[in-house]
Amino acid sequence: MAAPPIDPMHQFLVEKLIELPSFTIGGLTVDMSITNSVAMMMAASVALIVFLLAAGKGQVVPGRLQSAGEALYGVIDSVLVGPIIGHAGKPYIPFVFTIFMLVFTMNLFGVILSIGNLAGLELTFTPTAQLAVTATLALITFFSVLVIGFMKNGYKMYKLVVPSGMNLPMTIMLFIIETISFIARPLTLAMRLFGNMLGGHVVLAIFGSFVVILGLFGMSGGIAMLGFLGAGLSFSLIVALTALELIVAFLQAFVFAALATVYLNEVVNLGHGH
Repeated sequence: MAAPPIDPMHQFLVEKLIELPSFTIGGLTVDMSITNSVAMMMAASVALIVFLLAAGKGQVVPGRLQSAGEALYGVIDSVLVGPIIGHAGKPYIPFVFTIFMLVFTMNLFGVILSIGNLAGLELTFTPTAQLAVTATLALITFFSVLVIGFMKNGYKMYKLVVPSGMNLPMTIMLFIIETISFIARPLTLAMRLFGNMLGGHVVLAIFGSFVVILGLFGMSGGIAMLGFLGAGLSFSLIVALTALELIVAFLQAFVFAALATVYLNEVVNLGHGH
């Protein structure tokens, strides 16, 4: 029996599920078709909305969903926004919480449903393993911080890239370095999330292929039956890696939210601590 080809990158191909009309705006053609990426983002958004509605009932004796929602909100409030920004960060907790929950839900969907990609079954798609998606989230975060900064500080925003108390040559040099670092923030936000989710899913797909290939090899009989041992070992590694990916799904969302909080702190507490 022939073994299926190993193609761990196939799971990241964007494919149209529902064909919809396109329209042009200023010479730019926008395709409104529903792709597997869009479908997964819509599914994650609906699941997140349902979860938050169920968790936000505000019952005196909270149920499991409300307890989970409050615990996640508490992580953002007491672990990120409170210690990093201080009391001035209270108005921005919903913003950071929304970013965290959206990234976490898409990561979680991608990991849990990625089991369907093993052995060639195409049942899911991981939006956060697409650079276009993570770059969009990073740009939204970056420009949101900029808008908040200008609304709060006005022209004093220059202090982000112009340090005080230094001579002119040093100020010019640090201005260039700080400007490059500031502009590169969306890139680092996008690449970190994209790289971690992409790498984990590729490894899972490779070990999933090992399970099928070694299992088929073991069916040949004789000494080839040792292939079942390799298939079992690969399957055990898949279970372990899936558990690790679940942790990574949370950690990457947490890191994304943490960096967003750090960037917010710089504009909220511009020029002073909290």
